[in-house]
Amino acid sequence: MERRMVVAQADCPARRVPDGTPLTIPKDTFVTITQALGGNYTVTYHGQMVRVDGTDAASLGLEPELLSFPEPVDDRIHEDQVWEALGTVYDPEIPVDLVNLGLIYSVSVDQALKRVDIKMTLTAPACGMGPVLVGDVEYRVKRVPNVESVKVELVFDPPWSREMMSEEAQLETGMFF
Repeated sequence: MERRMVVAQADCPARRVPDGTPLTIPKDTFVTITQALGGNYTVTYHGQMVRVDGTDAASLGLEPELLSFPEPVDDRIHEDQVWEALGTVYDPEIPVDLVNLGLIYSVSVDQALKRVDIKMTLTAPACGMGPVLVGDVEYRVKRVPNVESVKVELVFDPPWSREMMSEEAQLETGMFF
């Protein structure tokens, strides 16, 4: 997406990148959209990079991208749909989704409990956006048909490294060498 400036149509909740501190972009404030991926937006506000959740896109006069799946044909959770949902969660600083970044270590589906357990990591253990990303993962995976609960466990062993990224992600970020 090309950078563009928009005016907040209403007070807009946001989180500062990279520490996740909540803030509000006041109505009638100009912001520059620097990334629009997975239905969420990274914008520049008063010289700071902030993330606006797609559910608040209307506050910026934008249409949110909606994650949708076909009507279920059975009462099972389909793991491919879980992975599809995870592929819509993007790092707010790196224009790559969490799956291609190699941050999702495992997905386990418990059909009896209608629960999905996910083990994931962060690019850095002290990443302040960790709770925001975990919340994004929970929110998106709960949109998958028949999922009633999601448990996300942050793990740091093994530690993340660029080699865990897909080749496409490494090429896109210039980290392929």
